[in-house]
Amino acid sequence: MIEGLNVKTSEALKLVGGLSKPSKMPGWAYGLPAKECKTGSKLRKVKDSVCYNCYALKGCYVFKVVQEAQYRRLASVKHELWTGAMALLINSKKSKEFRWHDSGDVQDEEHLLKIFAVCKLTPQVKHWMPTREAWIKHFLPECPDNLVIRFSMPMIDQAAAGGWNNTSTVVTAGRTCPAPDQLDKDGKPHCKNCRACWDKSVKNIAYGKH
Repeated sequence: MIEGLNVKTSEALKLVGGLSKPSKMPGWAYGLPAKECKTGSKLRKVKDSVCYNCYALKGCYVFKVVQEAQYRRLASVKHELWTGAMALLINSKKSKEFRWHDSGDVQDEEHLLKIFAVCKLTPQVKHWMPTREAWIKHFLPECPDNLVIRFSMPMIDQAAAGGWNNTSTVVTAGRTCPAPDQLDKDGKPHCKNCRACWDKSVKNIAYGKH
């Protein structure tokens, strides 16, 4: 239960538009339309940027039903009950890890502060939020202890930026993410026991270029 929130889990699910369950990682996630990324939409036009060949604009992400669901989620962020409803849903999953934005990114300051509030309402969950929104750095002092914000470097083979507690890079050599080396039963990359993305002591994670 979330104090002050008088809605059922089913109502919370309808309000926020649902969560997603990425096949390669533990726990649940939440995605928004990649087309609405503030910085990513600009980087998609830049060759050799990480967003140039965005995975969230391919495969199942392009299905009409998926796109419609993501835009419903985006619209719901402005709802006055969104924070409590998101926390209720996350708590109902009883998972130790949660990923923000397996597609999409933070939209504005209001959105960011609501995410902070959700994290505070789910203290038993470790949250991970990758982002390419550089302005978020100014809010790091307010970041809840159970949230890891990783600034994702925009260019392939770009060194990790200073001024951030945690970062991620995409590299052509020197990958540190173990997922491609540990396949699931279907032969696909999987996190398995690795939780580096959620670990604040891991300063940078280098993902291999797809």
